[in-house]
Amino acid sequence: MQICPAQEVDALNASIWAYGTLGCHLQVLEQKHSIKIMIALKCYFSLPVVAGALLVGLPYSVSLVAQWLYGWPNKPGYQKYIEALKPRRIYCLTRAVLEMLKYLQYGKLYFQWKLWYSNDKNNKHYVKGITFGRRGNKLDLYYSPSMDHSDSAPVPVVVFVYGGAWGSGDRSIYCLLALQMAKELNASVICPDYSIYPKGNVLNMVQDISDSLLWVREKGQTFNLDQENIILIGHSAGAHLCALSTLFLVNNAEELFIETNIQRDLVSAIKGIIGLSGVYSVMDHYNHEKMRAVEYVSTMHKAMDGVENFDYYSPTSLLKKLNEDQLKRVPPVVLLHGTKDIIVPVESSVMFSELLTALSIRMSLYLIPKMNHTEMKALASPVKYGWEERKRISLERLSVKLEDIGWSGHVVELVTGRISCASPCRLLGSLVHRSPGSASEERKSVLTPTASYKCSAFSLFPSRHGTD
Repeated sequence: MQICPAQEVDALNASIWAYGTLGCHLQVLEQKHSIKIMIALKCYFSLPVVAGALLVGLPYSVSLVAQWLYGWPNKPGYQKYIEALKPRRIYCLTRAVLEMLKYLQYGKLYFQWKLWYSNDKNNKHYVKGITFGRRGNKLDLYYSPSMDHSDSAPVPVVVFVYGGAWGSGDRSIYCLLALQMAKELNASVICPDYSIYPKGNVLNMVQDISDSLLWVREKGQTFNLDQENIILIGHSAGAHLCALSTLFLVNNAEELFIETNIQRDLVSAIKGIIGLSGVYSVMDHYNHEKMRAVEYVSTMHKAMDGVENFDYYSPTSLLKKLNEDQLKRVPPVVLLHGTKDIIVPVESSVMFSELLTALSIRMSLYLIPKMNHTEMKALASPVKYGWEERKRISLERLSVKLEDIGWSGHVVELVTGRISCASPCRLLGSLVHRSPGSASEERKSVLTPTASYKCSAFSLFPSRHGTD
């Protein structure tokens, strides 16, 4: 059978079309395969890049910026940069910086405090910017509610010393806290500024706190203040300064440049010290800072003029050097600390309480569960630092063994009962308004439960032989 030329042409065209179609499909498949390979390669290379940026680039950037702003390691020459680039320091410091970001939530409150403080309509509650002391610092005096009565007796005085790592802080941002304390305690509250670093060192700060006490003694009568009934309350670095200033006065320190008899009068006027999340052993706190890799960016060692002065500025070290007569003149101490505090660990107050107990100094320790460093100030704040949803704090009565927080020896009672956000002020009030007498008499007079303050019976001042 013969095939005509026309049929051959058609068959050839069909073959060509088939091969062309197949070629197009193969080309498309090759293109798709190439695209998949490119995407796979892109993911293969981009994931490590992203991971590297998150795990290396971000930590190194955050850490180096923090050290550039606040201080490089105290090493000679280029060694400070080698120390700054060590992986452990980079990652620990980055973690510490990121942990601090949560405090940005209080930014709005900061402007609210500043606005309230600058509003002249609020001047009826306090006297602002009173000059005191050898360096011309300023203090604010918040009126007690009883000062409205012309025939009222002199009112107790609370000197509140704010914290800020010895390098920051301002009396104006504690205006609402001081106002609330004055109302709840029915006492006049003084909030002084002091010479924070780099304006001054810790010795200058202690001198300034002592000068504020002198101002109460010299000018207090003008404002109907009870010059013989002063309570020192401090938070964080402020708690350290309260304890240290008192012990300097007890020791009749020449560095204060205050006459010995006046120092003794000031000590007798201080009826108690209340420390909130305070630092009491500077070397222990420095070791904690080293664990967090913040020891060089922190102002603590700078404010204390170096590691060699840590013992000199540690209340724990100074207590051990006091003689028996001086120890008897140390006023009662109340320590409060949150168990979730990562800035100043709870062990700081625990160890200080053990030392005070060993030296037979009247003291009480209250460990507050699930409370961090900043929330401790919220105990007395009307703003409650975002605690609106927690109108009341319900704490069960329990005892916690110190082994649970890394220590052993004895048992410490936690704050107990149902306590409103403002009631710790009333707890402090029982200290401010306590009546004189023996330790046992004080235990009975310190706590007077009322309808607004429902709390199980515990005393701010146990006997001189230890805690409950």
